[in-house]
Amino acid sequence: MTSAIAAESTIITTSIPAASAGIRPTSLRRTAALFENGDINEFGGDRLLAGSSRIPEPPAIARRADGEFGSSVIARQADNGFDPSPRAPERCMLCPRACGARRSSGERGICGAGDGLVVARAALHFWEEPPISGNAGSGTVFFSHCPLRCVYCQNHEIAAGRAGKRITAERLAGIFLELQDEGALNINLVTPTHYLPQIKYAIDAARERGLALPIVYNTSGYETVAAVRSLAGYVDVYLTDFKYWSSGAARAYSHAPEYRDAAASALDEMVAQAGAPEYREVAGEDGPVLASGVVVRHMMLPGLLDDSRHLVAFLAERYGTSIALSLMNQYTPLRTFPDHPELNERVGDADYEALLDFADELGIEEYFWQEGEAALESFVPAFDGSGV
Repeated sequence: MTSAIAAESTIITTSIPAASAGIRPTSLRRTAALFENGDINEFGGDRLLAGSSRIPEPPAIARRADGEFGSSVIARQADNGFDPSPRAPERCMLCPRACGARRSSGERGICGAGDGLVVARAALHFWEEPPISGNAGSGTVFFSHCPLRCVYCQNHEIAAGRAGKRITAERLAGIFLELQDEGALNINLVTPTHYLPQIKYAIDAARERGLALPIVYNTSGYETVAAVRSLAGYVDVYLTDFKYWSSGAARAYSHAPEYRDAAASALDEMVAQAGAPEYREVAGEDGPVLASGVVVRHMMLPGLLDDSRHLVAFLAERYGTSIALSLMNQYTPLRTFPDHPELNERVGDADYEALLDFADELGIEEYFWQEGEAALESFVPAFDGSGV
């Protein structure tokens, strides 16, 4: 497989292009004191002393044997040798939960997905980072169900499988082409991990029929190395979350204390595969759009400034300019959380400013940040089956 970015595209830069609104890069900001007395994450994260550049390396995630993410069964027909409906794994190991569900027989995994492919929305989306959404919009496909299932999920309606329509992989290929016809800058796959066999088939089928857009893999970051490695040649841009530094926060909010280890190992593979961000010029756009590379998102959560500081320091030390960093304050409490009352609040302006100042102190010269009232429900689209 080779990337299908249009041949006429011109790669022009590896620095973050300027944008005028929404999530955008910043120049160096006025900085505040860095860990004046040393901070300890309230969930038990590692200590960073004032002025220290030591970033603890996360332990390597435990590797399973070859084929760790399971085998997919592709049904075959006698007349043409290939059926357009690839099936779910016989024993699913697609994500780090490695639940082993026999999804091809209809058993549901921890993610909630069974043997079918379920999509909740497919439409142009304008609320990603500017080099991804641009003016034309990102051709975004929202998949139902999710391996991580965070308690505060901003897309909880589809993560829990309460919205979505079952379709074939062949129909998914058609959706990709329809989004291209609508002028999308890319194909943006949101929470795709548990449908990898069907998605890879759909990309192949759509490319054979003329799909020539970059593929954006929009993930929680909770991936296996093998799953990411299997996407070489399919994915151009990794748009990945890195949610937590501490295992305590990951356990409390996502039931995944191993999240940091899994996300770091997967991110290593993404960076090795996609390389540093590169951009292309597209007619009608105010600035260049992302052609390939890795964007790492971190959405702050209420009360977790120290956790965010540890994480940003780790990303800066380990990856430098090999990634584009996006620091977000758009967390919105869409429901009440009796067991986690801290999640009933939005991120305070002072905490967000402190994180941006910290990024400046580390010498991160360019990153995406949000200004104004970013924490609005308007960032969550209607999962009404549009475009499906």
